[in-house]
Amino acid sequence: MIRYNLTCKSCLKKFDSWFSASKQFDKIKKLNLLSCPKCKSNNIEKSLMAPNLNKTKKSLLSEKNLKFKRVKSAIRNYQRYISKNFNYVGDNFTYEARSIHYNKKNKFKKGIYGKAKINDIKELHEEGIITELVPWFNDNEN
Repeated sequence: MIRYNLTCKSCLKKFDSWFSASKQFDKIKKLNLLSCPKCKSNNIEKSLMAPNLNKTKKSLLSEKNLKFKRVKSAIRNYQRYISKNFNYVGDNFTYEARSIHYNKKNKFKKGIYGKAKINDIKELHEEGIITELVPWFNDNEN
C-alpha cells in the first residue's frame, strides 16, 4: 500500500488516498474514477509524500534514556540551587516548618528543606503551611 497527498486543481482541496501500488493511481485517474471530495472534479494531481518509517526499538530506548538524562540533570540543578540557598533541617522538617509558621520567629535567615512523610506534608497543608515536593537524587544513586 502507498499513500499519496492529492490536490484538486479545480478547487485546490488537499486530501490523502491509499493505493495498492504506484501504478494504481495512474490507472484509476485514466479511467476518471478519482474525484475531489469537495467539488467532484476529476482534475486531481498527486504529490510526493515522506515515507512513514517506524522507529526501531533501539532508537526508542535511546530517546527515553536521553529524556531521562535531561530530567535528571534538571533535578540535579534544582538540588544544587536548593542546597546553596536553603538550610537543611533533615527529618525535622515538619517541626521546623510549624515553628516558623506559628512562632513567626525564624531562626533561619533562609528558607528550609528536609525530609517529611506524605501524611505530614498533607497535615501541614491542612494547617495552611505551604510546602513543595521536590524529587531528590542522592549523590550515590544512578
